[in-house]
Amino acid sequence: MSRPGFVLEVDDRTPPLIVHSGEGFQLERFPLGTRVVYPPEALPPVRDVEEAIQNALLNPIESEPLPELLRPGMRLTIAFDDISLPLPPMKKPDIRQRIIEAVLTLAADAGVDDVEIISANALHRRLTPNELRDIVGERVFRSFFPDGKLYNFDAEDRDNLTHLGQTRHGEDVEISKRAAESDLLVYVNVNLVAMDGGHKSTSIGLASYKSLKHHHNSHTMIHSRSFMDHKASKMHHSAWRMGEVLTQNVKVFQIETTLNNNIFGGGLEFLQKREWEWSIKDQASMLATKRGLAAAPAKLRHKIFTDVRANYELTGVNAGAIEPVHEKTLEMVHRQHLVEVQGQSDVGVIGVPYLGPYNVNSVMNPILAACMGLGYHFNAYRGNPIVRKDGAVILYHPVPYEFSQLHHPSYVDFFEEVLAESTDPATIEAKFEKQYAEDPWYIHLYRTSYAYHGVHPFYMWYWISHALDHCGDIVWVGANRKTVERMGFRSASTLQDALEMVSHSVGRSPSITYLHNPPHLLADVR
Repeated sequence: MSRPGFVLEVDDRTPPLIVHSGEGFQLERFPLGTRVVYPPEALPPVRDVEEAIQNALLNPIESEPLPELLRPGMRLTIAFDDISLPLPPMKKPDIRQRIIEAVLTLAADAGVDDVEIISANALHRRLTPNELRDIVGERVFRSFFPDGKLYNFDAEDRDNLTHLGQTRHGEDVEISKRAAESDLLVYVNVNLVAMDGGHKSTSIGLASYKSLKHHHNSHTMIHSRSFMDHKASKMHHSAWRMGEVLTQNVKVFQIETTLNNNIFGGGLEFLQKREWEWSIKDQASMLATKRGLAAAPAKLRHKIFTDVRANYELTGVNAGAIEPVHEKTLEMVHRQHLVEVQGQSDVGVIGVPYLGPYNVNSVMNPILAACMGLGYHFNAYRGNPIVRKDGAVILYHPVPYEFSQLHHPSYVDFFEEVLAESTDPATIEAKFEKQYAEDPWYIHLYRTSYAYHGVHPFYMWYWISHALDHCGDIVWVGANRKTVERMGFRSASTLQDALEMVSHSVGRSPSITYLHNPPHLLADVR
């Protein structure tokens, strides 16, 4: 039976604890009294995946069974979450493949022959053919990709966008023309954390810049008090309003899946366990891995981590109307990830791992490192942040000056040009966003190569707005001093140095909370 997450208070018997730091980790001794928030163990998976999928499609929530929605001559579109989920990528077969195959089987039985499959990547980079194949599987890829029926959404293809109207707040809803004009849009989702799914799937994944700018902006982000709680997130409020307009115009059959916390296996299985429970074998694996990574050339170290495939298992699948389906999804996500935490701390400590949604098969540049630490992990809470207002956050990551010219060309210019002038999200938005969003070279690279849209680094910087507003001090341990200074932060060599640097705002004996993830957790701060 899996155990729930819990909060440990460090005492003199507590061993050194693992802290993720980019493409590696370190063992850290925390001050006595530090609270350590551990994630829950993996929930047991569903026993029969195929049976669970069929049951969801044939017994949906607040919808007719999928076979009753399919008929000859109809236009069917299947959209799916792109490569940004799950993290790390899961071992084959991907759950999206299994669901898409099931949907296509039912469609073939119903005589449906007008089917297109779209990667809902919005302003993310296009997936390569091999990346598409990894998600949908060989059979689907061979049947649809050669004929152009399996493809990446292009948010800059003006001839293939449809404006569905505006929300009651005046927000434009503009999505894929193919999806908008379909008789049925089936969305296949992977819910790794609580911010995924719901109306975010369709109204963000298939949307253009004209729509996305209404919620991916500094004002909305700074007032999104945890992206992991859609009821407290202004970004999600906007997406939900857009979803209302979208579903008034498009018939959507939402399929949402949840995964357990079973990420690391093989030689990295010790990362799934609590340190004092390590066996002799686990200790040997940890020491060998730590020493090997420290000695490995950067390229080899990068390959080791990018080759990791998670042992995720399905914990639930629900289908039907978007909102009731998403409620069921959140129940399961919370069962897997929620850890009750009493009160806030003066200091929060966060290890930033090697992988985020936007550097899959790529590198984590400084902007993405900041987004992972101060956007995703800082917002891994429900209720209140783990850090009090004007408290300090200490992050672990080397933050090297490293960029992918293939995937993140506009990030380089954002780092060198925009951050040199200001780090304030509102100032950056007002002065630079339009220029980058409409730059023809960035648009060309987004449409024809494998580059994120020109505006994407702005969104990642807005993503940290809440943390920048909330925290009085932010320090990185082990980081490249020049790169973090360009972003407006400070660098320390050790945890002790970092605590000394923030002592002017939190005192000499601050309360400390360390979020011990991955695996994933959601701090329910009371």
